[in-house]
Amino acid sequence: MYSNYDKLIAETEKFVQGFFQDEGTGHDWWHTCRVRKLAVKIARKEKADLFIVEMAALLHDVGDYKLYNGNEEKGWKIVREFLNSLSISEEATNEIVQISSNISYMKSLSNKEDKKEKNESLEFMIVSDADRLDAMGAIGIARAFTYGGFYHRPIYDPCIKPNINISREEYKKSNAPTINHFYEKLLKLKDTIYTAYGKKLAAERHYFLEEYLKRFFAEWQIVK
Repeated sequence: MYSNYDKLIAETEKFVQGFFQDEGTGHDWWHTCRVRKLAVKIARKEKADLFIVEMAALLHDVGDYKLYNGNEEKGWKIVREFLNSLSISEEATNEIVQISSNISYMKSLSNKEDKKEKNESLEFMIVSDADRLDAMGAIGIARAFTYGGFYHRPIYDPCIKPNINISREEYKKSNAPTINHFYEKLLKLKDTIYTAYGKKLAAERHYFLEEYLKRFFAEWQIVK
């Protein structure tokens, strides 16, 4: 544990809050805040490295390709530059960048060779779980429609079927209706959770996703 743990966390928190000040897609500061708190809670249960988990959770969206017109490298240079400005080891910096730059769902759509090369440490699993859990349940639904609305996507179009086996490149370029996103990502998340506590939460939130879709299509049929 770093002796200046609280100072480093406070500096990182300030940096991230400023970075996401005008964010409107559902990947805002409050998303980061929820992921950070849940990741820390799971880390304590799993006896993981709290500093690595909390830092990676705080920074996990700063390098997101969606913020840089699809560029998967630009954002992580910004993250690394910020970490290099802090008094932490190169080893910790590398681990934080490795975790935060690899937990996105899109990365799970990579080819088999990429998956084999990925270093899935306990800390990686915890931050991944926290991030994916925030894409499920009531909050996940709210975020999905916030994102879709920001990019002017329709809520639903029965003529556009979900791409169940969507590839990484298709996922990056998709402009499909928000309801399709449930089938292309959200309903798949339950089976990607690593930790026992995460699995428990995922089961509850997955059930809520299913119930929401039932209600959505029932109401759609009434006005069809």
